[in-house]
Amino acid sequence: MGTQVIDKPTEKSASKRRHDSGYRVLLHNDSFNTMEYVVQVLMETVGMNEPQAVSVMMETHTNGIGLVTTCALEHAEFYCESLKSHGLTSTIEPAD
Repeated sequence: MGTQVIDKPTEKSASKRRHDSGYRVLLHNDSFNTMEYVVQVLMETVGMNEPQAVSVMMETHTNGIGLVTTCALEHAEFYCESLKSHGLTSTIEPAD
């Protein structure tokens, strides 16, 4: 059996992974969905508990936009589409 050398990640690639902060899933306020419905949808689609969902709903209601979660792109796209399929307005953006 021979000895095998495993390359360690370079400082540059390791640094890049650490700084990849993902994507923000944003919820936009609207004038037709009730607050109760928004809370229910957040709990069902994103898996939030009730206090978390109420907090996001209130942030959205107060500021016009609220942060649902920050996660990997694939998950962000899934959450965004799930919210949209329930009639909520949602977008994603890089978290930088």
